[in-house]
Amino acid sequence: MDIPRIFNITESAHRIHNPITPEKLATLGAALRLESGARVLDLGSGSGEMLCTWARDHGIIGTGIDMSQLFTEQAKLRAVELGVADQVKFIHGDAAGYVSDEKVDVAACVGATWIGGGVAGTIELLARSLRTGGIILIGEPYWRQLPPTEDVAKGCLANSISDFLMLPELLASFGRLGYDIVEMVLADQDGWGRYEAAKWLTMRRWLEANPGDDFAKDVRAKLTSEPERYAAYTREYLGWGVFALMPR
Repeated sequence: MDIPRIFNITESAHRIHNPITPEKLATLGAALRLESGARVLDLGSGSGEMLCTWARDHGIIGTGIDMSQLFTEQAKLRAVELGVADQVKFIHGDAAGYVSDEKVDVAACVGATWIGGGVAGTIELLARSLRTGGIILIGEPYWRQLPPTEDVAKGCLANSISDFLMLPELLASFGRLGYDIVEMVLADQDGWGRYEAAKWLTMRRWLEANPGDDFAKDVRAKLTSEPERYAAYTREYLGWGVFALMPR
């Protein structure tokens, strides 16, 4: 079980696998008013930066599930590095359908809502692990401006314009699902730049180290095309945020 190889290559040097910055991740932790001993479940936990830094800064107890073997190992190393290995655990596995044995204070899926077939299904999945009065965290893209054509949407790596909503419509959709929005932290263009541009040096270094790899042609094509694609499409059209929800 693993994610597609291209992501294990391009994001192997990332600590955060989405456009939120370390500073905004810290802002989110503070905004949630986390208390020491609070239990946090993170489905699609990546390299574990959210759980590890919140364990260090707020004393939370966390469990993360991720399909990437590489990212899961990186998360375990990060926990040791930050001295929180006794507070957080990381499981290499499929987060789709995962329900915690013990109810949690925060149930999160920050940027991997495909595990539940979309936002609504992921919220429903997270709710099964949530204690009464707990908070659900959803990380999700939205359109900063509506793409004028389907080709522009595909330039943002969406399948179609209908994949994402404008921010007001996304917020309204949470209400229709029966949730209050109680906090949000939005990525900005600088965050997108750090997330995307960091991949380019990683790809270049990988190509230098693996010139004979069968996958080198694909990585070379991506390195050649990605900077222009990002600047023309993602940076201008796509927003991203983490939204804190509580059932009404």
